[in-house]
Amino acid sequence: MSEFAGRVAVVTGGGSGIGRAIARRYAAGGGSVAVLGRRAEPLAETVDLIGAAGGTATALTVDVRDFDQVSAAMTAVRDRFGRIDALVNNAAGNFVCPGERLSAGGWRAVIDIVLNGTFHCTRAAADVMLEQRSGSVLSVIASYAWHGHPGTVHSAAAKAGVLAMTRTLAVEWAGRGVRLNCLAPGPTETAGAGAALWGDQASRDRVLASVPQRRMAGTDEIAGTAAFLLGDGSAYITGEVLTVDGGQWLGKQVYGPELGAGEAADAR
Repeated sequence: MSEFAGRVAVVTGGGSGIGRAIARRYAAGGGSVAVLGRRAEPLAETVDLIGAAGGTATALTVDVRDFDQVSAAMTAVRDRFGRIDALVNNAAGNFVCPGERLSAGGWRAVIDIVLNGTFHCTRAAADVMLEQRSGSVLSVIASYAWHGHPGTVHSAAAKAGVLAMTRTLAVEWAGRGVRLNCLAPGPTETAGAGAALWGDQASRDRVLASVPQRRMAGTDEIAGTAAFLLGDGSAYITGEVLTVDGGQWLGKQVYGPELGAGEAADAR
């Protein structure tokens, strides 16, 4: 694959999970990748994995909550590679907590990383993309950004803000060659999500029961969808959100006898 040959991507939260998978997929397509995050060790592991596969990658230790750090990182990427063609806003923080028990600090922590961090990265990358009159920004959100979910008021509000920001800037920047879209993964097999959202077997079973396909996504599946949204095949798509969740957000059956359970069991 060479669809990203000569192109450069910045991936936040690139040290693990979905971020690492997207970085590896972009590099496998011939692109150069800069992975950003707060912890140097997992970023270095991503760089090593990409290098071992013959790709090109670098790591920058950055706190996306700090605009000055983000701006300096984008400048460093441009100085090294000459351009920035793609930005993947994947850095996130989340935990489940009823709204009446959520502290002001907990609210700020998630808003700062997800909403403010996404703006900081998008704003800093735009200095490069708008000047070169090309670029694609992809922000990883969640379907509860539009349908809500108990226990995630902080994360849902932050990701809803990212969606609104994406659609607003998509209109502002469309005439200057920069596209912005969102990707909303469903339950995905990652260590971080597993610990935060389904830390025991009973919780995992409840999550699986909410997915019509009765399985979780693999990180490579999410990365493949990201590659489509970052590539030329989606050149006429901007301001959109693509949901990849096995049908989870569409809801579950309420009326009548349960349908499909036997077929799902047979398929397994």
